[in-house]
Amino acid sequence: MENAIPPLPDTASFAAAPTRRSRWKRVLALVGVLLLVYLVVAYLVMPALWKHYAHRHPSLEDIPGITHTAAGTPGDPLNVALIGTKVEVMKIMVAAKWYPADGLTLHSCLEIAEATVLKRPYDEAPVSNLYLFGRREDLAFEKPVGDDPRQRHHVRFWRSDKVDADGRPVWVGSAIYDQHVGLSRTTGQVTHVTAANIDAERDYLFKDLEKTGDLSDTYIENDFHKTLTGRNGGGDPWYTDGRLFVGVIALKNP
Repeated sequence: MENAIPPLPDTASFAAAPTRRSRWKRVLALVGVLLLVYLVVAYLVMPALWKHYAHRHPSLEDIPGITHTAAGTPGDPLNVALIGTKVEVMKIMVAAKWYPADGLTLHSCLEIAEATVLKRPYDEAPVSNLYLFGRREDLAFEKPVGDDPRQRHHVRFWRSDKVDADGRPVWVGSAIYDQHVGLSRTTGQVTHVTAANIDAERDYLFKDLEKTGDLSDTYIENDFHKTLTGRNGGGDPWYTDGRLFVGVIALKNP
């Protein structure tokens, strides 16, 4: 009987084993890299970003949402805020072509009454005082609509105790559109009747501010208002989506 030739080794099985081992090594290496990336992002990058965000964007949760009249009745809702010094706020508003409003005096009231009757422009027409933090507005601006002072855009700002990382204060404001002159629903006095959609005026102001190129950042405080409808001190209705628009004024070199 002839000697049987032993079978050749299965070279395919020898080749497959190293291939499987190298594949597992690659999978484990990939898992290790992903785990490392996760740890870096979750424990280093994200905390740093949130810390930076919190300092650049102070929390406004405890800011009151509604102003009040001198009599203590609800006034206009807040819907805008700017972060910057007083000078920076004044500069960006003027650059946006919003004029500082005159103080409310007998003389200014007579001037706006005359302008209304004669339908001539009064760019610095006064705004009535509203109160927040126990005091009337710190700044007020307006933008006329054509030559008719009965219609105008206007905003009041109050300086809050909130500051950003650079120590600049947060100015919260109420941007409202006066659509015509009429009688107050609460007192019967002659006054401006305001538009109900306060979000439209908020959006309009921020479009003007963005055109200046002086905002370094904008963000939105969602659900700033929990109550989305109401009436102001004159009895005019208002409604909102509840959002507060915040603009960060760019730092300028002196």
